[in-house]
Amino acid sequence: MHDYLLVLRGAERTFAAMADVWPQAPIYTLLYDDDATSGRFEDHPVTTSPLQRTGARQNGFRRLLPLLPLAARHLPVEDADLVVSSSSAFAHGVRPGAGAVHVCYCHSPFRYAWHERGRALEEAPAPLRPAVDGMLGAIRRWDRKSTEGVTEYIANSNITRERIQKFWGRDASVVHPPVAVERFHQERPEDFFLFVGEVVRHKRLELALQAARKADVPMKVVGTGPDLERLETEYGETADFVGRAGDGQLESLYARARALVVPNVEEFGITAVEAQAAGRPVVAAAAGGALETVVDGETGVHFPPGDVDALAEVMRYSDFESFDQDRIVGRARRFSVRRFQKRLHEAVRKVAGRPSLPAPA
Repeated sequence: MHDYLLVLRGAERTFAAMADVWPQAPIYTLLYDDDATSGRFEDHPVTTSPLQRTGARQNGFRRLLPLLPLAARHLPVEDADLVVSSSSAFAHGVRPGAGAVHVCYCHSPFRYAWHERGRALEEAPAPLRPAVDGMLGAIRRWDRKSTEGVTEYIANSNITRERIQKFWGRDASVVHPPVAVERFHQERPEDFFLFVGEVVRHKRLELALQAARKADVPMKVVGTGPDLERLETEYGETADFVGRAGDGQLESLYARARALVVPNVEEFGITAVEAQAAGRPVVAAAAGGALETVVDGETGVHFPPGDVDALAEVMRYSDFESFDQDRIVGRARRFSVRRFQKRLHEAVRKVAGRPSLPAPA
């Protein structure tokens, strides 16, 4: 089970690696777009919620937010004796039958109901904020109640484990997400800094663009989202907005970048590992997943979260060519798909208490 399969980004690629462990297993999801996920899940039988009939896709599914928790609870998984969910919002709320084992791999508790509730209210039109606040409060209550149906949580990082404990009062083990490190290669680096991710406020792209402008250094932005038009208008003269990039183009951009910039506090940060797999250092906010993936002074540089001036100084004065590319690549290999699948399978088998659980494919 995964929240929604409408794009093929970090959480969806993680779920794809999970699905590959049990290739005969049916998939359940609230919304599904086979084309947008490049047919990655077409070998599995996929069951969606009734909301699929709305035709909602990545750029419009958020309008269904009030309906998503209920839709998750009513997905027809009651005949399963083992459910493995992948959740950053509602997937952990599925309701298997009595006696079933439910293992949830949690990317994050639903950010807009918990640690970014204030930002969600800021982004809502002022007249609607009381209604949005009430809706998010209801989702929080639903969220806590849903944890009662989860046998075991697995967090994708230490910060996610801490949030699971803080918000839900549940313990969790940690299994870092997979990165297809073998996809990436090294090239001669050029002079630009790179951002890769969805262009939404919580990714803090504007912080990186402000720092690049202060440092007078070029920057390329890969990604789309609701903030794209505004940021392109304001920073289009000093940054190159690439839009969505295909795998081959993205792999080359990683390899040619002076460094990847991760301005947000990420739960894990798959892009940081992808850049390192291409031999390039990472400039990352010193919190969250970056503390587990980026070794300061060895595979990248940390800066105080939210500090534009500090980030600009790093971008202007750091000697990124002094980093050992082979050493960076070696560090990235700690997060391989094979290692993730092995650890996930072992964790699920331990919780389910079933030595005969089919081995990873």
